[in-house]
Amino acid sequence: MEPDRAAMTVMGRLVLDRVVDRTDRLPDRPATSSVSPDAEAELTRSLPAPPPAHAGDLGTLLARLDEAADCALETAGPGHLAYIPGSGLYTAALAEFYNRAVNRYGGITSVAPAFAAIEESVIRWMAQDVCGLPTGSGGVLTSGGSMATFTATVAARQQKLGEELGDGTVYTTAFAHHSVAKAARLAGIRAAHVRTVPHTSDLRMDPDAAAAMIRADRHAGRRPFLLVATAGTTDTGTIDPLPELAALAHDEGLWFHIDAAYGGFFRLTTRGSQRLTGLPEADSITLDPHKTLFMPFGTGAVVVRDIAALHAAHTGTGDYLQDSDSTNAIPDSSHLGAELTRETRGIRAWLPLHLHGVDAFRNALDEKLDLAEHVHRALSGIAELEVPLQPDLSTVIFRYRPADASEPAAEEADRRTRHLLERINAHRRVVLSSTRIDGRYTLRLCVVSHRTHHDRIDEALKIIATEIRSGTEVPTSRARS
Repeated sequence: MEPDRAAMTVMGRLVLDRVVDRTDRLPDRPATSSVSPDAEAELTRSLPAPPPAHAGDLGTLLARLDEAADCALETAGPGHLAYIPGSGLYTAALAEFYNRAVNRYGGITSVAPAFAAIEESVIRWMAQDVCGLPTGSGGVLTSGGSMATFTATVAARQQKLGEELGDGTVYTTAFAHHSVAKAARLAGIRAAHVRTVPHTSDLRMDPDAAAAMIRADRHAGRRPFLLVATAGTTDTGTIDPLPELAALAHDEGLWFHIDAAYGGFFRLTTRGSQRLTGLPEADSITLDPHKTLFMPFGTGAVVVRDIAALHAAHTGTGDYLQDSDSTNAIPDSSHLGAELTRETRGIRAWLPLHLHGVDAFRNALDEKLDLAEHVHRALSGIAELEVPLQPDLSTVIFRYRPADASEPAAEEADRRTRHLLERINAHRRVVLSSTRIDGRYTLRLCVVSHRTHHDRIDEALKIIATEIRSGTEVPTSRARS
């Protein structure tokens, strides 16, 4: 367990060579699992075996890990256009390797003050430079958007409701990420008090409907306290009318939270900044660096206008912490969120940002906006398809056009759209995903990976056009059961 320098070098080289080889081959790897269904079943049966009593061989174990990594969607590759891709920067992986090796504790500033300062610099940049919150704003890095939203919900609950939660009421839309309702439930809010505000025809929260619902609920004895808007929905990438909703929340005395897990970092671009007006008016914002900053999974953030609100909701201590110094200018992250024991998450963002420079990220996000517009134009030119929305960000939705306005025609279009997804994904060069928009089965193509460029998008468009022309069922040789 304590290898000498020579052994560490050999072990490190074995891992590094595999990582470099896999990363170098990403453009040629299939976008879906490269493992056959039978091999996948055998692998998932064998891996839960307990560890042996005696030492194993690193090369053999790494080969086993390679098999496990192959048994998955290739989320790191350029063909992953499903959900909201998280591609993972190689330089962030290097930062994380260093971080895990030195193993500095991240919950209390005084234990590793310089590392805490690095993380604080990342948070302040996200809060103030990216989101436009005022000087003095801050936040905490989390394991992802779900924990970020939960952290913000607890802060809002504490500030607006205190200890009496029973009538507390939250407002969001049908297109909000499911973590919004989950966070409210975990924070002690009744499911019936998580209210779904109607949306407009372009799938944005309706501010007038929200205002009417809030006032009616207050008249009925409920306590409206939290309005949650979305800056880039998972379904369609749509941005809610943030300035109008910010004004409504202010007028009605509600905490205004924006889920910008997907869309927030597009504010680095000129187009994104124009489309994300209202973001600086939020009380709190969810961000996911593991989406549109291309960081490894497990990198989320919540930033807030008033850092004291996070502190009031999450502070806690014990006698065993009496030796820690709590007078630092940089707040203890353990007093800003649910975690006491945590790694220093900021290193994986700090190193790539300082190494590549912010312009590299800005240019990559601009490229994704360009590619989404290219996809929208191309698909809009296919007569068989409906492409109902101009993309706000980098997600394009489409589906087969019904033959007429009848329900049977809509059902048949849904069936054809479902089979189209199967045929597209069966090529294994790209992976798309689906959702339902106002009851209609709809396909999504989301361009986020820093490794996805014009060549792969043109290949995806060619596959889509080819499968629409063919209209055949999934070929047996390409399908996976």
